[in-house]
Amino acid sequence: MTPVHETGPVKIGKPYKIRGRWYHPADDHDYRETGTASWYGPKFHGKPTANGERFDQNGVSAAHRTLPLPSWVRVENLDNGREITVRVNDRGPFAHNRIIDLSRRAAQLLDMQRAGVARVRVTRVYPDGGERRVGARDIVAAAPPPTPPPTPPPLLPAKPAPETVVTAAAPTEAMVVRTVEIPGAVASARIAKAAAPAGAAKAAPAADRYRTIQVAALSDPARAAKLVAALAGIGGDLSARTETAPSGLVRVRMGPFLTGAEAETVLARLHAAGYGDARLVGTPIS
Repeated sequence: MTPVHETGPVKIGKPYKIRGRWYHPADDHDYRETGTASWYGPKFHGKPTANGERFDQNGVSAAHRTLPLPSWVRVENLDNGREITVRVNDRGPFAHNRIIDLSRRAAQLLDMQRAGVARVRVTRVYPDGGERRVGARDIVAAAPPPTPPPTPPPLLPAKPAPETVVTAAAPTEAMVVRTVEIPGAVASARIAKAAAPAGAAKAAPAADRYRTIQVAALSDPARAAKLVAALAGIGGDLSARTETAPSGLVRVRMGPFLTGAEAETVLARLHAAGYGDARLVGTPIS
């Protein structure tokens, strides 16, 4: 096929490993996936993206783990029917079960900023008219309809109010609101949390406890200082620093970050920028 023409140079990148999982960037012309979207904003506003641009939280953009940088996708919010086209120019997200990370403005347009996450369908599109196997509109039209909401529970007898199930934002619990009659008292509402699924109380993934990145270990302090200067901005609000090991090597490190997911995002940016030896290090923290 004739390559699709995007604005500016297109970068696919080499395979990279995050949290024990390999990701293989590819120019997937017919990409379409359904899953969970999240968003990111203030902490990385104005910082470099994985393809060297400046992240603008007020622009309509996104981060994806494998699509070319840049490329375009249509994002449909399956919870409310809204959809937008966004430009992919960054790598991520690496949190569990997330397939795309949207800029703050994109999240606002999809009406998911407050919730933080949403069920979405992501389809690669070509707004510049580049060659493709299937038209973007055809892909959307052929997509299955959103999953219908669950059937409401049956009504209770006349006086007690019907049971209502309200799905909370968190994927592992639901809030059940039940109105019952209490003898000798006015009917009142009781709120009870449904039991969490078995195994929900597992320890956090190992990567969530390793939040420092080692970019390199060098024998020349001057080279280490130049590397620190070159890394300015890649780590968001955290700058690179040097540490001298007992062996005399100068370690260039970034962190610790607030969360493992944030550390993974910065690590992916380092790999995309050519620092293939960068890795998570440090002592696990509780």
